[in-house]
Amino acid sequence: MPRSEARVTTDRPARYAKQLAAHMGRKVETDWSDETGRGTLTFGARTATLEAAPDALLLAVEGAAENLPGLEDVVGRHLVRFGARDELVVEWHRDSGEAGLVHRNDEPAEG
Repeated sequence: MPRSEARVTTDRPARYAKQLAAHMGRKVETDWSDETGRGTLTFGARTATLEAAPDALLLAVEGAAENLPGLEDVVGRHLVRFGARDELVVEWHRDSGEAGLVHRNDEPAEG
């Protein structure tokens, strides 16, 4: 199954993964384990995995090739919004070699 991955540098990977799983849990099936630092988001036949590494949140999405951009978008867009203060950047790399989406908070800071 086609796959796309992103490594998001942050000193709070578990916090962001847990927040993403809780938020997405309103719409899709989710799972997050504080003990293992791993979780999943299930969008029918499509999935996203979350893994808290020591200095990064590791993301992967899997689905039909035509669904990868949408999966990258929903996961990346929400994560960047949650991590606006930390200026998170999500840059996807597809296993096909095709360029993936890049998400960053380009909105001006409030205040």
